Amino acid sequence: MEQQSGPKAFGLWLRDQLTSRGYDLGIRGGGQTKFAEDSGIGRATVSRILGGHGATDTRVLALLADALRLPLGEVLVQAGVLTREALGAVQNPETGTRRITPEQAADELGIEDDQARRVFVSMTHTLQRTPTRDDDNGRQIAEQ
Repeated sequence: MEQQSGPKAFGLWLRDQLTSRGYDLGIRGGGQTKFAEDSGIGRATVSRILGGHGATDTRVLALLADALRLPLGEVLVQAGVLTREALGAVQNPETGTRRITPEQAADELGIEDDQARRVFVSMTHTLQRTPTRDDDNGRQIAEQ
């Protein structure tokens, strides 16, 4: 079965992530407020994402990744900013024997919308600088 994408799917994914981490998202559970405090993301933004209204602000997505202790790339895929294929292209930008720029990658991936291109290029630069976590012991390791 193909995974759904879009703002509503991202909201459901985040809801699952938060409840699996013990945040009570019931009406009076206080989980949204607690997560907002823990993550540094505004409560209104957390509520908006959980309500299926999406998030493309790269700072918010980076804060989500950090708070959830997930690779930024995974959050970008879940948010619909990148496809898994595009993430692979960003993480391994060599095509044959040549390296391509994020702008060239956006062209080759057919990303034409101006805002989507800006997000893609910005996140590509961020991903190229961001170390990944070694899941076994939490050490930071840099990918080349």
